[in-house]
Amino acid sequence: MKPSMQTYYQEKVVPALKEELKCTNPHQVPSLEKIVVTTHCGGASDRKQAVEDAVEEISKITGQKPSVSYARKSVANFKVRAGEAVGARVTLRGAHMWEFLDRFIHITAPNIRDFRGISPKSFDGQGNYAVGIADQSIFPEVELDQIKRQIGFDLIFVTSATTDDAGRALLRALGMPFRENAKKEEAAV
Repeated sequence: MKPSMQTYYQEKVVPALKEELKCTNPHQVPSLEKIVVTTHCGGASDRKQAVEDAVEEISKITGQKPSVSYARKSVANFKVRAGEAVGARVTLRGAHMWEFLDRFIHITAPNIRDFRGISPKSFDGQGNYAVGIADQSIFPEVELDQIKRQIGFDLIFVTSATTDDAGRALLRALGMPFRENAKKEEAAV
């Protein structure tokens, strides 16, 4: 059975974006390819335990076990040795990706304190979008009394769009809660 967000994309978003972006073929419409969830624990004094905690938290949040990232070279100023575990990452594709996107848009993002929308400026020039999450407590899968340390995440939404405008249109059509421009709000009042 397909996730509801994937069905929504195929039935509603593709025809709407085909008209908006003036695509002649439905395969030209941008799609979401993967979501990458990363975290870095390099600043923690007990780095080994911090990475284990991050792996545990990411696997609760995404439903997939992340891979551990290791330092490529030693840096004395950061007290990092080559080969030392410094973070964790997981790449979501297929059904896991669509379910995570659905949970992020409809449940997690509104849980952010003083939420007024996500900044629409974090595109990389190729249609991919990145957003930073400062605390894992906004995810409903995390039990608040089980949190050992505050862990921040980066979520990267990789799209097949070639421009930022096409990527923004895709994510907006999927329901990403982008912040509206504050100047427009002041002008309306």
